[in-house]
Amino acid sequence: MPKMKTKKGAQKRFRKTASGFKRKHAFRSHILTKMSQKRKRNLRGTSMVHEADEASVKRLLPYA
Repeated sequence: MPKMKTKKGAQKRFRKTASGFKRKHAFRSHILTKMSQKRKRNLRGTSMVHEADEASVKRLLPYA
């Protein structure tokens, strides 16, 4: 039986941690002039994948 392949797009977007998967926020790449400073500030950094979506991410990253 061959090994399962990792989805490379998911590999670039998610990192495994002890408590789940961490991810970056969306809507932070371009056309930021119309966005308020508060909104841009709150999109900085990382957050965790919601527990309802963790099973999907695990399926995409079988060896993470």
